[in-house]
Amino acid sequence: MLIDRNARLRETRSWGDYRLLGIDSPSLGRTARPGQFVMIKAAEGAVPLLRRPLSVHDAGPDGIELFFKVAGRGTAILAGKRPGDPLDIVGPLGKGFTVSGALNGKRVFCVGGGRGIAPLFFLARMLAGAGARVTVFYGGRTAADIPLKDKFEKAGFELLCSTDDGSHGFAGLVTDLVGREIGRGKPDHLCACGPDPMMKALASKARESRVPAEFSLESVMGCGIGACWGCVHRIKSGGGEEWTKICEDGPVFPGDRIAWTEWGT
Repeated sequence: MLIDRNARLRETRSWGDYRLLGIDSPSLGRTARPGQFVMIKAAEGAVPLLRRPLSVHDAGPDGIELFFKVAGRGTAILAGKRPGDPLDIVGPLGKGFTVSGALNGKRVFCVGGGRGIAPLFFLARMLAGAGARVTVFYGGRTAADIPLKDKFEKAGFELLCSTDDGSHGFAGLVTDLVGREIGRGKPDHLCACGPDPMMKALASKARESRVPAEFSLESVMGCGIGACWGCVHRIKSGGGEEWTKICEDGPVFPGDRIAWTEWGT
């Protein structure tokens, strides 16, 4: 874990309420791994008091990228930042997705719903670098909710989009699109991030198809380092279930370890 108080905003792109921030921070860029996150201070002073947790969208020698949707005061302040502005960032934090040579030649589905697409560009890029055959599924309510589709296409990934209203790509839920593709030929591995109901449905499909899966859980986080116990979920362990800190032990967990009953039916 690093604390970079000298990070600088390099560039910003926007699509309505969605933002992509390019940040100069070589120390974070060199150490970040797919699925990890950072805690970023939105403003000086006590309001908002807590840092905001954001997934690492991409990383490299010069720094990191963050992708998010404006959802409150903190993210609204971050959305208003301009190139050259200083940023106070703690990270990279948490445990990410599995990327290894064992996936060389294997088919991997990366599934993102809405802002849950955030960690999957970095993941897809690293998986491809490890020799995996990656298919990215990008779901949104409308075409406006899949603003990064051009970025994925330009990077050369196989991309399948869905929208609930049918305004772009497959008409329906991204889980239905994934189910269709599994029926045509199941993958060797599945990774996902998005709304809880989406991931629970994907976990069910993966289990039925006997596809190993990993899920990045979303949670409100107070500290991001395991001190406050504000981001717990029930995770299977030792034949039972226990409250587990998402920030420290996750946010990525194997699908068969997550107690999906916590999300209801």
